[in-house]
Amino acid sequence: MQESPSSSPLQTAEPKRFARHLLAFGENRIELFMLEMEEERQHFVRVLMLALGAAVLALLAGMGFSAAIVVLFWQTSPVGMLLVIGAVYTSGAFFLYRHLLSVQQDWKTLPASLEQLQKDGECLKEILA
Repeated sequence: MQESPSSSPLQTAEPKRFARHLLAFGENRIELFMLEMEEERQHFVRVLMLALGAAVLALLAGMGFSAAIVVLFWQTSPVGMLLVIGAVYTSGAFFLYRHLLSVQQDWKTLPASLEQLQKDGECLKEILA
């Protein structure tokens, strides 16, 4: 009995090999994604702790300097000094808010994973075409 040409060992091995490559491809991408997620988490925690520490120290310094300025100018114009200090703090807060908005616009989440997935998609399109 002869085998049909469509069931040759070479043709049955091809889908298995393709499936193995596809599985390895998926595992590699998941590992890259998990690595980037861990890096993002560590980066976020580090930045959050630094920001909180800086905010607490800046608040304490601002309170100390504000009290010193008000005491220093108490005889001339305490209300005027409080208004000036309030204006300085408001302008500083506005500056930091604008900077925060610009940082958020430039932020890219998982850039290496997205780039690799785009390359993989293009490669698959070439293979399947």
